[in-house]
Amino acid sequence: MKIMYVASEVAPFIKTGGLGDVAGSLPKAFASGGHEVAVFCPYYSLIPQKWREKMNYVKNAYVQLGWRNQYCGVFVYEEAGVKYYFIDNEYYFARNQIYGEYDDAERFAFFSKAVLEILPDIEFKPDVINCNDWQTALVPVYYNLMFSGREFYQGIKTVFTIHNIAYQGRYGREILEYVLGIDDAHYRSGFMAMDGDVNLMKAAIVASSAVTTVSPTYAEEIQTPYYGHGLDPILRDCSYKLHGILNGLDLDMYNPATDPYLFKNYTTRTVKNKLENKKQLLEMCGLEGTEETPVIAIISRFAGHKGLDLIEAVLDEILQDDIRLIVLGKGEWRYEQIFIEAKKRYPDKISVNIMFSAELASKIYAGSDILLMPSKSEPCGLAQMIALHYGTIPIVRETGGLKDTVHAFVDYLGTGNGFTFHSYNAHDMLHVIREACGVFTYNKPAWKKLVTGGMKEDFSWSASAKLYEELYKSI
Repeated sequence: MKIMYVASEVAPFIKTGGLGDVAGSLPKAFASGGHEVAVFCPYYSLIPQKWREKMNYVKNAYVQLGWRNQYCGVFVYEEAGVKYYFIDNEYYFARNQIYGEYDDAERFAFFSKAVLEILPDIEFKPDVINCNDWQTALVPVYYNLMFSGREFYQGIKTVFTIHNIAYQGRYGREILEYVLGIDDAHYRSGFMAMDGDVNLMKAAIVASSAVTTVSPTYAEEIQTPYYGHGLDPILRDCSYKLHGILNGLDLDMYNPATDPYLFKNYTTRTVKNKLENKKQLLEMCGLEGTEETPVIAIISRFAGHKGLDLIEAVLDEILQDDIRLIVLGKGEWRYEQIFIEAKKRYPDKISVNIMFSAELASKIYAGSDILLMPSKSEPCGLAQMIALHYGTIPIVRETGGLKDTVHAFVDYLGTGNGFTFHSYNAHDMLHVIREACGVFTYNKPAWKKLVTGGMKEDFSWSASAKLYEELYKSI
């Protein structure tokens, strides 16, 4: 198959979160399966020079967007059988940030139309176009309204992937004709409209041949009012084309045997070396503890849906136990302050690191015993899979991809790979934390089995890529 993958960020070139990881890993898995793959991303000025100097200029064209006729440059870089095309327009993409600009709707509308417009010029006609989240939601919309009738484009199928339904691309009706270049008749018909706004994600769900999201449980959850953020009726109507496919993990990037950031690398055969990582992590964080002291990690963006209010409710009770807590992340000021204040009360129990750091994250994954991830909602989640691969046992709330990847430990059955709780309740979480610490302290054989079992789990992209391939073939 010829597969076209369109995303607003692609690792390693530019990345702010999980979307970038997926767009960097899944296409490589397709290419290794023998498919012809092209990935499309904006040519941001924030892309590091080391990548920009490896890209080759292909051509330039002009893209009509409403009343504007905008320059579009095309650059290409090829690696691991994947061609990465970058769409250049300095007015739109030479900014100090990727998202959060006043004209995001126009910027990503330009990108979405440009990737379709240039296909004949680069002589690439895909069988399937897979676009991602609201920033590229206009790709299937433009395809249906403006491109599908042209001879070159006939027969192309579109797939829309929802990574987080909370961000939908909602704008006032006035942008439809003036900014997006789409006739207002498509608002009056209801196609582009949702609750009095233009809703780009809603339109993509309706327009696409198939819709995917990043875990089976999340696909079920977003069809309910609690998780659907207003789009649940649309998703129930489109449930026949909605598929939940779990994200994979880039095992080249997240591998305790080769991770260059670890104090000491290890495998299932040399898992004792994990203790050296624990010892040096505690020293680096200015904490004292022995190998018998449970070390709990929180590696998270500080946002409400990450379950941090549960942690806030029982943080003193957690820190009064004989544990060490290492926190890494940043985000909402309120949650940053919760941890900063806890450090003042329990200076010997907690290390607080208000930052994003891939190096420190790797050290914490390797040196901790437990990862705490009590999310209110979690479309897929990456941290729990990384933790398992590093032999660190996750405690999660049963939601989204957490429910699909972490299963409750049952000692007498010898089953499970972590610890879970269902209700969004702080003391349910506290009970499970204490249960996990109890197994760590008093049931060493069971804990060792959890560690080695987690490290052996297959979270590679190959299985997920096969499910995507089957979906593409089915449409």
